Amino acid sequence: MADAGRALALQRLLQLASPSLPVGAFAYSEGLEAAVEQGGLRSEADVRDWLAASLEATLVPLDLAVYFRLHAAWEAECVERVGRWSRYLLTSRETAERRAQERHLGHALATLLDGMHEPDAGDWRLGGVHAGAVSFAALWALAATRWHIESRMAASGLAWAWLENQVLAAVKLVPLGQTQGQQLLFDLAERVPGAVARAAELTDAELGGSLPGVALASTAHETLYSRLYRS
Repeated sequence: MADAGRALALQRLLQLASPSLPVGAFAYSEGLEAAVEQGGLRSEADVRDWLAASLEATLVPLDLAVYFRLHAAWEAECVERVGRWSRYLLTSRETAERRAQERHLGHALATLLDGMHEPDAGDWRLGGVHAGAVSFAALWALAATRWHIESRMAASGLAWAWLENQVLAAVKLVPLGQTQGQQLLFDLAERVPGAVARAAELTDAELGGSLPGVALASTAHETLYSRLYRS
């Protein structure tokens, strides 16, 4: 890819990863809110450990590893394979909230991309032919391939978007100061390149990851008496 093409791809990725993207990712804490309420997360160090564990134990062997398969499937124009891996990601979510989050973000991104006249996005919108198999990663991969964003760069952006939203939630919930939040992002971002590289090398037999504590926090959040976040 020529320098101009790489520069444009980077701009497209920045737009895709921006918290201003109107998909509502800011509404989800993925169990973090319940963990704070239960007293498990009280400091910057607690949040760092929580997010580092989530990155290594779930994002690498599940979200990022599946993302590479979704990206390759869109590049091959194999919608059947996209649907299969997207359903795999959905069924790997341990709680009702996490599955609802995945579907909501996927439908929202599909609606946005359809509004931007991206081919195939409309079929994944709520009510579309592939709506039942929708996931956020599947639509992220669609945007990345259509916008000529290389797979590892796109996976890095997906990891960054997850990390930024989690840190923003922690800043509000623990609470943490803005400088502490930025330091968390700065420190944890160092782990992303290695995480992406490991995810890219995993075989199908090595896929799958779970953290029981995160799953239990997500379950507890479903009945939390007062909530700021939807998950």
